[in-house]
Amino acid sequence: MSYTIDGNWKAGWALDLHTTNSVMLPDGSFENTYSTIGHALNRLKYHSEDHIDFLVNEIVRFMRTRIVTQYISAIVPVPASKDRRIQPVYVIAERVAKVLNITYDPSYLVKVKNTAELKSIESPQERSALLNGAFHVDARYKNKKILIVDDLFRSGSTLNELTKTMYNIGLVNDVYVVTLTKTRVHR
Repeated sequence: MSYTIDGNWKAGWALDLHTTNSVMLPDGSFENTYSTIGHALNRLKYHSEDHIDFLVNEIVRFMRTRIVTQYISAIVPVPASKDRRIQPVYVIAERVAKVLNITYDPSYLVKVKNTAELKSIESPQERSALLNGAFHVDARYKNKKILIVDDLFRSGSTLNELTKTMYNIGLVNDVYVVTLTKTRVHR
């Protein structure tokens, strides 16, 4: 099941919820029940289990149902907020682009301002303020359609800032967004 995600982009989708249920334990931690995609993403990012092929296939399957896919000029990953030996979003976006025969461009979105990891910041206004001016692009995709790939949609702050930058500086025609999962709460 996919979900429409709203923002300043032309259209956006999350393939599934990240978790379907969370129960607070006495020690203050949470016991989460994940969706199938959420489980694969969690195991990939935090337990170094290889679920990349599964996640790539899920995005490819979904994007093949979108009419706009044939008109997309490039697929770009959201710049990483944390250094990892392997950046899962980059690997997934690259493989999706290869299967769909669309240009993969990891150098288009450039993070020019260091920001804290946003998952620890609750206020949407604070996240937006931190992200303001954090990214740069050039005009290589002027008047084109671009697909941004990300792993998890929470508040949309990062994706909104990226989209704003792509429209205002990159002069792209349309931005589309696909994420593997989304949170049940958008803060």
